Order: sequence, then structure tokens, then C-alpha cells
Amino acid sequence: MLVGTSTVLAMRCPECGKLEFHKLSVFSFSGQRVLEIRCSCGALLLLARKKKKNYWLQLPCVICETNHQRQVSGAQMWSQQVINLYCQETGIELGHIGPEEKVREAVQNYDYDLKALVEQFEGDDYFVNCDVMYRAINYLHDIAEAGALYCQCGNDDIEVDIFPDRLELHCRECDSVSIIYAETEEDLKVMEQVEYIELTRHGFEFLDSLSNSSGKSKNKKNHRKHNKR
Repeated sequence: MLVGTSTVLAMRCPECGKLEFHKLSVFSFSGQRVLEIRCSCGALLLLARKKKKNYWLQLPCVICETNHQRQVSGAQMWSQQVINLYCQETGIELGHIGPEEKVREAVQNYDYDLKALVEQFEGDDYFVNCDVMYRAINYLHDIAEAGALYCQCGNDDIEVDIFPDRLELHCRECDSVSIIYAETEEDLKVMEQVEYIELTRHGFEFLDSLSNSSGKSKNKKNHRKHNKR
């Protein structure tokens, strides 16, 4: 077995939803009892503690909103194999540790895990339209990863709550809210026309296919393209 001195962590942030890659080295643990890996938004992605020849990993879970523990050996940590990190409640993959090329290949399967997560609710008829909701969540993740999800107040750490018929985006800095309905194919088409999502400072807005209809009292957002400040 080839044992190296560096590896890569790929983890989706439990706060902002972005997928980030972080390089780790055996020297990262020099003189430190606990190594903290944080997202660019400041949220904690991973706590790692070295104890003798093993590493204890603690990761916040974006799925069940708790912390999961994992122990790996030093040989595993620095090998050429990928370590898959799972949610212990659902079995959904949360991240990967390993050689960069293999890790980047592994994260391509994340969309399948996301779909599996959404489909867990389908048997209970939780979502109005499971397929539309999956595609809406997936598209929202793409927007967030591109840095195109933010608030006018300057905050780009936007919380997302999932409901049976909609996604609710919330800015903790100014309490602005934007609601994205995901009930119909028409709702999804409206969302897919949006290249970025900007929450209005202290605002409350809707985005859905019936936003101009008298059947729902929703105001359609004006998505004029502009530069983020």
C-alpha cells in the first residue's frame, strides 16, 4: 500500500450548501490537538483529532443537522483510497477524503445521493412533486456553488428550508425571505431561467409560475442582471 503525506477533503457545507475542496497534510496536525476545517463562509466542515496512529473525525451533517463521528487509521487517511463520509441516519454521502483526482470523481455522484434523499419522503407523499423538488434543489445547489446566491445586504450565507411545495431562502443578517415554489414543471421552468438569486434587503418575495396570477398573492421578482457589490 502506498502511503503519502497529503490528501484532499471534499465536503458540502451544512450552512451555505457549497461544495468545497480542502488539502490536508500530515504536517497540518503538527502542534495541534484539533484541526478545524472551515468553509469559505466560516461554517465548520470538519474537526479532526490525531490520537496515536488513528484520526478521529467529527463532521456536522447537512442532512440530519447533528454531528457524526468517524475513526480512521493513519494508513487509511494517507493511502490512495477514497474514504467516504456518510450520514449515519440516512446513509447519504456527506463528503470524501482521498487523492484529489479520485475525490473529484466521487463527488460527481453527489446528485444521485441528493435524489435518493428526496425520494425517501416520496413514499409518505411528503412532497407535492418529488421529481420537481429534486430538480429544484439540485439547481439551487448549482447556483450556490457558482456564488450566485446572496442577499442585497452583502451576506452570501443563505439558509434554505425545504417544505412539501417550496424552498424558503432566509438571510440571517437582515431577515429577508425569498420563497421558491416547486410544485409544477412550470415552477421549475421559471426557476431555470434565473442565473442568480438575490434576496432583497429586509424583503419578502416569491418566485413561481403563478406569481402574476390572481390565484396566488405572490409578487414576481425582477431579475435584472447586475454586479454584486
